[in-house]
Amino acid sequence: MDTAFLITAFVTLVVVIDPIGMTPLFVALTQGMDASRRRAIALRACITAAVILVVFGAFGEAVLGFVGISMPAFRIAGGILLFLTALDMLFERRGKRRKSQADTADEEDDSDDPSIFPLAIPLIAGPGAIASVILLAGQRPGLEGLAWVIGVMLSVLVLVFLLFLTAGLMERALGRTGINIITRLLGMLLAALAVQFVLDGLRGFGLAA
Repeated sequence: MDTAFLITAFVTLVVVIDPIGMTPLFVALTQGMDASRRRAIALRACITAAVILVVFGAFGEAVLGFVGISMPAFRIAGGILLFLTALDMLFERRGKRRKSQADTADEEDDSDDPSIFPLAIPLIAGPGAIASVILLAGQRPGLEGLAWVIGVMLSVLVLVFLLFLTAGLMERALGRTGINIITRLLGMLLAALAVQFVLDGLRGFGLAA
């Protein structure tokens, strides 16, 4: 497998899922809980998100073909979606939207278990992550390519889980300013990756060199 592809896949999923930016929300959603409860919620959220992303990675392209959407067209649409996500990161809109989703979950969920909603969906396995997995799997057709994409995705979710376990420590170490700086840097990187997806889609239609 091409090392450059693995690096691109890892960077794309890290930027889209944004483990560092999500840890303060995890702290807020699990405020007042003991370490064992937090660990159980983090594990359940990551496993649920993994199942969702594996399903879309394995069958997403088949579903697109069934409804008559070509991969180049989906690459362009996915690239635009990721670019909008990058703009949200650069201008702090994504953090505010995630906080709003978390607040809504707090108001509507009396069981006080945020692992499925909003952590697994839509914070971890959101539209950007789903689109990225389908796009990456489409770039390397076949079981081997799918296995590599799933492996990279699982490694990112392991990172998410580990950061969730150290969420309180990381929040104190980086502070709000540090997290904002990292989020903006990742947003710039995601914008470049999104443009590359669009160019790949245009190339599939013969419209780009």
